[in-house]
This record gives sequence, C-alpha cells and structure tokens, in this order.
Amino acid sequence: MPGYPFRRPVAAVATLAALLPLAACSQASDAEQGGPTTITLSMQNPDVKTADPATWAIVEAFESANPDVDVEVSGQPVAEHLQSLSIAAQSDTLPDVFWVYKSNAEEMLAGDRLLDLQPILEEQGVIDSLPATTVEYFTSDGTVFGVPYQGLLTGLWTNTQVLSDHGLSTPTTFDELLQVAETLADEDVVTISNGASQSAFSVWQFLVWLDRFGFEEKMDGLLDGSESWENPDFVRMYEHIAELRDAGAFSSNVSTQTYQQAVDQFLQGEAAFLDAGVWAAGAIQDSEVAPDTTFWKGPTFSDGVGEQNIIMNVASAPLVVAKKVGEDEAKLDAVERFLGFYYSDEAQQLMVDNGQPPVTTYEPELDEKEQSVLKSALDAAREEGVSTPGTQPDLVFPVAVSNAIYDSIYGVIQDQLTPEEAAALVQRALDAE
Repeated sequence: MPGYPFRRPVAAVATLAALLPLAACSQASDAEQGGPTTITLSMQNPDVKTADPATWAIVEAFESANPDVDVEVSGQPVAEHLQSLSIAAQSDTLPDVFWVYKSNAEEMLAGDRLLDLQPILEEQGVIDSLPATTVEYFTSDGTVFGVPYQGLLTGLWTNTQVLSDHGLSTPTTFDELLQVAETLADEDVVTISNGASQSAFSVWQFLVWLDRFGFEEKMDGLLDGSESWENPDFVRMYEHIAELRDAGAFSSNVSTQTYQQAVDQFLQGEAAFLDAGVWAAGAIQDSEVAPDTTFWKGPTFSDGVGEQNIIMNVASAPLVVAKKVGEDEAKLDAVERFLGFYYSDEAQQLMVDNGQPPVTTYEPELDEKEQSVLKSALDAAREEGVSTPGTQPDLVFPVAVSNAIYDSIYGVIQDQLTPEEAAALVQRALDAE
C-alpha cells in the first residue's frame, strides 16, 4: 500500500532520531576509491523489501545489470520520512534519490535543493515513454523536478459471488449502489469494506467521488483561495456518503478496523466491495475470492459535476533527486542509469509482476490465470471511453489539508460529522495554510 500517510506527526525528539538514516545516506557517497559508486534511495516504507516488492525487484535487477553501482535503500513511515527530509533539506543533506509528496518537492525546488531531471530523462530516452500529463504534473517553472514512483489505480474490488448470492449484480450508478447496500444490510453483509483506525487515508473511492463532483475544475481556486471547499457540489457529495452510511453500507466496526483488517474482511468473503487499489491485487490473487473478484471504477452520479466515466489511474507522489548529486560526476552517472533503468520496459514489467501498473506507456505481459485480479484492474483502466483525472485530489495539498480530507470523509462515514461540518473541516485546514 505505497504512498499514503500516517495521520499524525511524530514528536520532535522522534523526528531528530529519524534523521539518522538520512544522515547515514548522505555520508554513503564517500565510497572507497576504486569501489562501486553508492547512491542512496530513501523511501516511505520502513521495510521496502517486504512492503514494496516492486521497487525492491527493480533495485536488485539494476544492481545485477550495473555491478559498479550500489543502491543503498532505506525507509521510514511516511510522517517521519517527510519530517526527516524537511530538516535534511535545510542542511543540504538530502538522500540522492527519494520519495516525497509533490507539495514538499515544490518547496525543495523553490529552495534550490532539487536537480532538474529533464536532461537526464531526455538522455535516457525516458521522457517520451511517460504520459505527457505526468511530465506536466511534475514540472514547475520549466523544471522537471520529479518522476512517477508508481501508479495510483484505485477503485472498488468487487466480489461478484457475494452479489449474486443475494440476487444482485455490479451496479453502475450511485442509486444502484444504494439499493445494493440496502439489500445487503438486511442480510447483515458489509457492502464496502473500509478501515479508519490508523489508516484514515484509506478512502480512495471517495477521492474519486470528489472528481465526479468537479474537483478538477475547482482545484486551482481551492489552491489560491478563490474557491471554497464548502461549495454545494462537495456538500452534496458528502450527503451521498451519508446516504450510504444510513443504508448500512459500512462495517459496524469501521472506526476501530484498520485498512489491513478491511482487506481481510474482503478476502474472507464478508464484504461485497473493498476500497483499495492495485496494491491489493496480490493478496486477493492468493485468496479464495480471486476467481470471483473484478475491479469496478465506482458509481456515476446523476447530480454529479462534469465527466462521470472516470477512473483514478494517475501518477503517485514523485521520486526526486537532490541537486548536490549533480556535483559528483560518478554519482550523477549512476543516478542517470538508475532512472533510465527504472523506466525501462524491463523494470516496468517487474512492476507488473509485483502487482503494480506500469507508469510509462509500456504494454505489459500478463498471465491471464495467475494475474487475473490485476488484469481486471488494468482492463478497467483501458476500457473504451474511460478517462482519468490529472491527479488524486489529496496529493495536491500539504499534509495537514490531506489529513483533513481523510478525516472529513471518515467523519461522515462514522456519523461524527454532518456533510456541512465535513466540508467546513477541510476549509479550516485550507485557511490555515
């Protein structure tokens, strides 16, 4: 489940302690003369090998093909990672390559701490293989400051057997989803499996809903303060979440259930839908519900705003490169080769083999039997007529605002906030920024 934040910042002492891995990374460039060149890769997972097998596989394959380069991988939970990076940026001790939120990256770029990647991407032939919208999204004032770490392809994993057992089929509209929820609630079956405990970020389906209520058109105004989150369209979206809640769509323990427990609930056949993304494909594939699982982009809304036939299939937070890398010829060469490999067809296939969609225009090879779950998600993304937004709504804001968005959605799901209060919560966070 890459790329999603813990909700609360860590204490200052913990933050200073968390700097140690980054400090070690900054010293690792002093490789012994004649030995391999070391580049540091700092990620948002404390155990990259286990939690992010796609990245780990790419690193191993790169090192195998480039024995003169050693990629030193480290990681921390998101909140600690971001705070460590913020302090490291101030002292110019950033890792060589690292994962970071777009908003944080733009702050580092303004502070002259990031390398312009356009020459590297052109030299390595990468830029033409990335979607133009992705390159544009990670460009500021003519500088390409980042490249997509992984893709965010999210939706509702659907257990068609649970639906058919109750005389139901996969809905297409919100009204149909509401009817499904009412029917399943009468049978004590969870409609959508979510978990708020320690995982308030796990509201991906409802972030897509924001786009179906005009987020893209409102985004610039929300960022510059000319538009309010308390607009009637967003309030109406929250009202639909409340309708689902009142229909009994969510688990009674949604407030104490974690994301992983929500996944387990779906894997055990106890829910019709799971709110997640492609990162859950592997676990589903290995479970008994795999033969009955398909991927659904979520409901359309008759009272929505703008395009409804959309799927969230966008670039996640970026990988960026510290500007100081450009001052070390050997290190710069190693980073150039690493990025060239990361976005090669070989590495993109490794992503797919480890349950992630490619972030380039590469057409992957899929085993229809062994990767049927992932294939259903990729097929949904390629469905004729479907479009994608430019980004996931929470990724364009500072962490405090993103957290407020998550809290607003779960606040309505748990009947702790009215739709109007939910919208006001996010607006207060925007005002504070």
